[in-house]
Amino acid sequence: MTTIDFQLRRDPFGRLSLTDANGMVYEGVSPVRAFPIQAPDEGLALVNADGKEVVWIDRVDDLPAQTAALIREELSGREFMPEIQRIVDVTSFATPCTWTVDTDRGTADFVLRGEEDIRRIGTEALLISDTHGIQFLIRNQYTLDKHSKKILDRFM
Repeated sequence: MTTIDFQLRRDPFGRLSLTDANGMVYEGVSPVRAFPIQAPDEGLALVNADGKEVVWIDRVDDLPAQTAALIREELSGREFMPEIQRIVDVTSFATPCTWTVDTDRGTADFVLRGEEDIRRIGTEALLISDTHGIQFLIRNQYTLDKHSKKILDRFM
């Protein structure tokens, strides 16, 4: 574990408060991932209420356990991106259509407006946006089961 030159805690209102090595206190800091999909635990900034970077963190895993836990807890409360593990069914191969998927957060139904709402992220990952703006992640399209790949191929 590396040594850090700041302290992170929750204030009485539940917001993150950071004290740097010089004793400067920043209230209401927020963690922001540089690469939320491809490297979620690497390259993270703690920014102040004005959006200015206060601290840069190379790897969350290098932080003391309590500090890393606070950051992960804050991120989980702000980020909602279910990861699709299996495509169960689609109502039609024409859009708009309703998809039924199994995610890391349970089964979900969403409406896909058009093929343009499926975006490639790198070589393996896909980001699918539903009509409500919720984004579903397929971390690696090549590891999906045969049935899911067949459905996905019809939309790509």
